Amino acid sequence: MHSLPKNVQKLIDHFVRLPGIGPKTASRLVLYLLHSSDSFVVDFAQTLSDLKSKVRFCTRCFNLAEDDLCSICKDESREGDKIMVVEDVLDLFAFESMGDYHGLYHVLGGVIAPIQGIGPDDLTSGMLIKRVKDSKGGIGEMILAMNPNLEGEATASYIKGELLKLSLEGLRISRIARGLPTGADLDYADKVTLLKSLQGRVEY
Repeated sequence: MHSLPKNVQKLIDHFVRLPGIGPKTASRLVLYLLHSSDSFVVDFAQTLSDLKSKVRFCTRCFNLAEDDLCSICKDESREGDKIMVVEDVLDLFAFESMGDYHGLYHVLGGVIAPIQGIGPDDLTSGMLIKRVKDSKGGIGEMILAMNPNLEGEATASYIKGELLKLSLEGLRISRIARGLPTGADLDYADKVTLLKSLQGRVEY
């Protein structure tokens, strides 16, 4: 039986471990790299290496960053009294791609999922509550933008409860509208659907 060179097979195995990539796609990617110029492959490898050494999580909102704070948190033109809470960075990217939201974000890093053993302590929800508390009333609206499924609802409910415990006057807690079908992922939604879900948000 014909076997591939070890380096080729190893790279295919690495690609297969990535989400959404099967053996055939992985093989095509490796063949593409083999036929690419040396400069492209070297740059590709260097970029992968830099990914772990030069990219970190923002210390304030947990978005991707190159410094302690991400570009959004550094941007003084953003509406600092408004925070949208999202499950992951891909959801943040989805809302940013609209170009219609100008507030800040907070990335939870997942949702509460007891069956999978994920609780509030496994998320950045504690840092979110501390962030709001430290603002001393500087946050006017908290937009809960979790996915419209059971885990998303449970997470939104938990965060709302923790925020209410702070007894902050003037803090509005809202939830994005149900323009999204139940069970849908925000990062797959089109811009129009996301915009309508944001514009139609309601008190939560």
